[in-house]
Amino acid sequence: MSDTEKKEIIIRVGLDKDAIPESISWLAPGASNGEEKADAFMLSLFSGSEKTTLGIDLWTKEMLVGDMNIFFYQSLKKMADVLDRATQDKEAAQLVRNFSREFGKHVKLLQDS
Repeated sequence: MSDTEKKEIIIRVGLDKDAIPESISWLAPGASNGEEKADAFMLSLFSGSEKTTLGIDLWTKEMLVGDMNIFFYQSLKKMADVLDRATQDKEAAQLVRNFSREFGKHVKLLQDS
């Protein structure tokens, strides 16, 4: 790495005796509220040299199915926005948005229109 400034994002996972997540919290530089609680997270890391995506996904044992559906729906919408900003490929981003809308309907977050 270069001599540029480096920052850390800290994710803490509290495990029960069976190594199942009980709590998740995170802290980022400049966060005004300090350490924040979370119920789930997905982290994807892309290796350009290997052209592979690695990921970590965890959720607490208290996470409800309905909340997981909301989490995925919102994550899919966010992915579409990121794809749009990163590639300027409006058509590909719209495909992801359309899928997120269909997903939202399937899990009863959105009504058919």
